[in-house]
Amino acid sequence: MNIKSLLLGSAAALIAVSGARAADAVTVAEPEPAEYVKICDVYGSGYFYIPGTETCLRIGGYVRYDIGVGDVGSFDGAESRDVRDGDPQDTFYKKARFTLKTWTGQETELGTLKTYTETRFNFQNNNRYATTYGNPAGNSGASLNFAWIQLGGLRVGKDESAFNTFIGYAGNVIQDTLVPYGDFDTNVVQYYFDAGNGFSAVVSLEEGSGRGSVPPGNYGVGTIDSYVPHVVGGVKWTQGWGAITGVIAYDSNYEEVAGKVRLDVNVNDALSLFIMAGYGTDDNYSDPTYTLPAGGRGFYKQWDENWAIWGGGTYKFNEKTSFNAQVSYDEGENLGIAANIAYDIVPGFTITAEVDYVNAGKIDEADTLGTNHNWTGIAAGDDDAIGGMLRFQRSF
Repeated sequence: MNIKSLLLGSAAALIAVSGARAADAVTVAEPEPAEYVKICDVYGSGYFYIPGTETCLRIGGYVRYDIGVGDVGSFDGAESRDVRDGDPQDTFYKKARFTLKTWTGQETELGTLKTYTETRFNFQNNNRYATTYGNPAGNSGASLNFAWIQLGGLRVGKDESAFNTFIGYAGNVIQDTLVPYGDFDTNVVQYYFDAGNGFSAVVSLEEGSGRGSVPPGNYGVGTIDSYVPHVVGGVKWTQGWGAITGVIAYDSNYEEVAGKVRLDVNVNDALSLFIMAGYGTDDNYSDPTYTLPAGGRGFYKQWDENWAIWGGGTYKFNEKTSFNAQVSYDEGENLGIAANIAYDIVPGFTITAEVDYVNAGKIDEADTLGTNHNWTGIAAGDDDAIGGMLRFQRSF
């Protein structure tokens, strides 16, 4: 073997070894593709697909802070006690709330499957114990306000009564129940029908809420006292100009009937108005053989005596500012007036300033505070009260 052959063989061997090493080089695996959140716009803005499913989810809620003064309704400032000498004195009503909401939606062979939940957490001063404890502040507990499942038109779970939700609340004011128009919290089994041409209807079997009326005291209207549910039915006609709605409810505890009719009118892009009237029977509420709810009211007929009326509207000055008002009156000569200005500082952050007035027509010295009337800020023998609230709310 000559030197030339030896060199050529060595070169070939080196090339072969280098090729083998190149073939055996470690290859870095590419990363798995990330599964980003996919937007779901089928049910409106804010929904996204839960990864790996066909279910769309939306998460929202609000943080709210209320500052109330005066003597009207739920933000009755009432009295505190001086920490040094115990003398009574007026004070603020303060309340902070965090509310968490969830919505889900999914299309199935039986229709749209939906859920909705709303849970509220509160911290406030409690004026109900002002005379004893000096109006202390603290956590006032969590509440499950909504938790329902709906498939197509069938809904089951925790909701507010269709006697209110189907016909609508009484205006865009904070204190819309100065003259009350029906109770709210209840378990339901209900069916919604939407014809798609503006006509819709609902039938709702409801349980009611509260501790019930137990002799010898009266503790509220309570839930149903047997297997017979309360029943609510309603019809609605909605068009571009507004809507006409009617609801009727049967109170199975007292075998009484209550109904409401409502007209909504969209006058123009800035102004919307409504008027709502209610009528309820009360024969058994005045029957001494029954254990009566407070003030002779059932779960649905919350106003005094037979009839009541509510009216009001909203005027939008511009995209940020609106004026809202409501006037209410019932056969018991109870008058409520509420008005506010709501201003959107930035999208999602609103400040509302409201003033409220109540005239309790038939309250007298014989009345027990909080028994025969919806408001707690009117002492026996007085006939009117005024209060106000400043609300800060960040919605998301």
